[in-house]
Amino acid sequence: MKFYDLLQLDPAGLKRLIDKSESKKQRGFLWAAMFFRSILLVLFAIVFIAPLSSVFGKENNAMAVSMFCILLAVRFVDFGYCIKDSLINLGIVFLLLLISPVLSYYVNPLFAFFIHFLSYIVILFITCDKPEMGNGGLYSFAYVFLCGNPVQGVLFFKRFLLTCFCFLICAAVFYKKHKGKHTDISFQSKIKQFDFYTKKHQWQIRMALGISFILTLGAFFQLERYMWIGFACGSLLSDHNFETKLKEKSMHRILGVLAGSALFYVLYMLMPKSMHSMIGIFGGILLGLCSQYKHKTVLNCLGALMAATGIYGIQEAVILRITDNLIGVVFAFLFFFVYEFFIKKHNKNLIIL
Repeated sequence: MKFYDLLQLDPAGLKRLIDKSESKKQRGFLWAAMFFRSILLVLFAIVFIAPLSSVFGKENNAMAVSMFCILLAVRFVDFGYCIKDSLINLGIVFLLLLISPVLSYYVNPLFAFFIHFLSYIVILFITCDKPEMGNGGLYSFAYVFLCGNPVQGVLFFKRFLLTCFCFLICAAVFYKKHKGKHTDISFQSKIKQFDFYTKKHQWQIRMALGISFILTLGAFFQLERYMWIGFACGSLLSDHNFETKLKEKSMHRILGVLAGSALFYVLYMLMPKSMHSMIGIFGGILLGLCSQYKHKTVLNCLGALMAATGIYGIQEAVILRITDNLIGVVFAFLFFFVYEFFIKKHNKNLIIL
């Protein structure tokens, strides 16, 4: 494979090639490709996000980060139906990401719950024709992140402009990469195929309900940094094989957050203040080398805690990170089994993951 082609692979794909390599030279070449890919991703993130935050306001950094993640994903994952309907629906997804998190912030909890659920189920139905491709986790992250960073007034207008700008970029990339796929499949046919009794649609409903509940409860009880609770819950519920990986992934999340928080604390205390900004970049580069959930959970703490430390101070930020993740994991764990029990009790023929 050419070096450029290697850069298009994810760490899991590159590591599979490394395991199959028969020479040290080839393994070194593949490791170099993976390391270079990770650096390029971090540089691209800085080049993409920093100017947008500067132009549209640092308060809209959450939207810039979300759009960056979506941009990376639309290159590889289509929606499972024709390009015309896909582009229209991509616009609907961007509109929901723009409006729903902000609107839910200014209404009572009951209305907020319905806003979250309706928006979430629409987003999942539009984007997650194949849950195993990871779109559930991607759009869950974006939605929860934006719920934790609402804006109003002039900043909302700037967020609108930012969303429109990013939609044009993402739509262009999506069109270029997927225009020839699923030409005979319309979104309308996908709607007709909706079946409450299938595993995929049960996964979508369960995930939408779970995230809607946790976001509503977090806002109602005014929990600090409750989007972290949403991230933890969403990362578990987004797994389409959730039941088979429940205990393993929950434990990896908890241990990963403990290890990542401890690592951040040590780095923050030992490094000079002038180098603190490098912690997030360091974590981002290492994250690009990871293929396992448990390692990603550790490294995700570095960037998250770096942002939170400026608000809460290091000790409170670390405590919040651990506490919120524990709440998110416990909620996801309990919600899954309560949901499964309720559904099985009311319809024994229903297929549950």
